Amino acid sequence: MKFARQSSEEVGVNLTPLIDVVFLLLIFFMVTTTFTRDSNLLINLPEASGDPLDVLPEQIEILVARNGAYSVNGRGLVNNQLGTLMNAIEEISAGDNSLPIIITADADTSYQSVVTVMDAVSQLGFSRLNIVTREEAGADE
Repeated sequence: MKFARQSSEEVGVNLTPLIDVVFLLLIFFMVTTTFTRDSNLLINLPEASGDPLDVLPEQIEILVARNGAYSVNGRGLVNNQLGTLMNAIEEISAGDNSLPIIITADADTSYQSVVTVMDAVSQLGFSRLNIVTREEAGADE
């Protein structure tokens, strides 16, 4: 009696689905990755206590009003756009990026207005930035 021989298939793992999954994960991580650009802007953070800052003869003071209006060295700007602010700073500095910038903002000013000033100063290449705070009236030392 002759029995039919059973054909044996080779046992193996199909790697095609695994490769597809790894490829999809790679694409997912490439698409969702965010790229950040760090800027090197030196900021002197305000401190409420201490001696007042000496006024330097050559400095640029930018005032930010409650409504977001800008004033550069006491001269008001016609609008609140970034380009106008940059032109005013560039005109007063005459290309000298080593001048210290002093930002004074009202307590009720939006953060966006102050960040716009910081952005303008950074784009123009200034590296010395001071943010002014004022001591409360009646504060005892």
